[in-house]
Amino acid sequence: MLLMKKATITYPLPVTNRMKTIIILGDGMADEPIEALGGKTPMQYADTPYMDLLASLGVTGQMKTVADGFHPGSEVANLAVLGYDLSTVYEGRGVLEAASIGVTLQPGEMAMRCNLVCIEGDLLKNHSAGHISTEEADELICFLNQHFASEQISFHTGVSYRHLLVVKGGDKHLDCTPPHDVPLQPFRSLMIQPETPEAESTAQLLNDLILRSQELLKDHPVNRKRIAAGKDLANSIWPWSPGYRPAMKTMQDMYGFSQGAVISAVDLIRGIGVYAGLNNIEVEGATGLYDTNYEGKAQAALEALQTHDFVYLHIEASDEAGHEGDVALKVKTIENLDKRVIRIIYEELKNREEPVAIAILTDHPTPCSIRTHTSTPVPFLIYKPGEPADRVSCFDEFSVKEGKYGVLEGDEFIRLLLN
Repeated sequence: MLLMKKATITYPLPVTNRMKTIIILGDGMADEPIEALGGKTPMQYADTPYMDLLASLGVTGQMKTVADGFHPGSEVANLAVLGYDLSTVYEGRGVLEAASIGVTLQPGEMAMRCNLVCIEGDLLKNHSAGHISTEEADELICFLNQHFASEQISFHTGVSYRHLLVVKGGDKHLDCTPPHDVPLQPFRSLMIQPETPEAESTAQLLNDLILRSQELLKDHPVNRKRIAAGKDLANSIWPWSPGYRPAMKTMQDMYGFSQGAVISAVDLIRGIGVYAGLNNIEVEGATGLYDTNYEGKAQAALEALQTHDFVYLHIEASDEAGHEGDVALKVKTIENLDKRVIRIIYEELKNREEPVAIAILTDHPTPCSIRTHTSTPVPFLIYKPGEPADRVSCFDEFSVKEGKYGVLEGDEFIRLLLN
């Protein structure tokens, strides 16, 4: 088995004979063997003829998407997939989501992801307030601004439960717990802690906002309606992942292509696209959940490949199923990705005169058993029409260990794909 070695690289990469390229990323798709599935992972159990076909036609391996010392968040893993050096560009999730929703951070402003969560008694019941709708959430975010906004603090509506908090003069040196990591755990012991003495006042400010938001939101009309409908409440904010505006090169500067695009329903990924110089393409009905518009995303990607050299197509559904611990739903989302996205894209591209390279991978595992992310290396496949295949004939976490490329890290995957 061949392991790629680190090599010195000068940007941009040469563009001679480069194919157009699409990355199809199933967020959180990888998992661990599950007894209910006969000891198989959801990827092994799911019926995925097109992923298996492309694995048999292409080359495979694993990628270490979470560098040592980093939390296995989607922002970390997706930046790594695109070849960014996390030690120089990483500033947390909030700044990326700020870019996505059009909030331009000024010097001295700190951005944080701000979830609407469900608190039940002393427990953080879930990270998503029962997957609250954007319309309901916007009403609550506006209500929070009416009561809490100042020259120092502002809230900004994102999508569903994912929102933004901007703190002018905030200190980012904070120990924050991602709420999707701690379902059904007591919330008070998980509140924000300062990492330095200078950050103590910022931590106190944020913890005060958390507790005050619980008093403010509990009787809001949106939550009264949710109680009547038997839905989880959106009765607390949960700020986390603080940072300042990052200094990122565009992918055009790094890799030498002329134009790229990103397609995602998730603000985090769209924000990465803004800083990476990719055009954000919106798809009607894209939700980030199992009910997303799979076919619409596939068609949007095919249209984008007519005018763009590079397309990053991100599908969130499997990650959310993993966070819910819903094994059957996770299998379904993987099968939907295969039949309603990959099938459409492959069948169209194989008939085009211009060859297109296709890569399929996930950003990190989200095992249903623990309902949060892990840093285990993830499977990838790369299919380039006309290039030799390896011996792998199905696509899952274990089969790719027999693939050509072993375990890649850093920018090795993106260089392999784009060269």
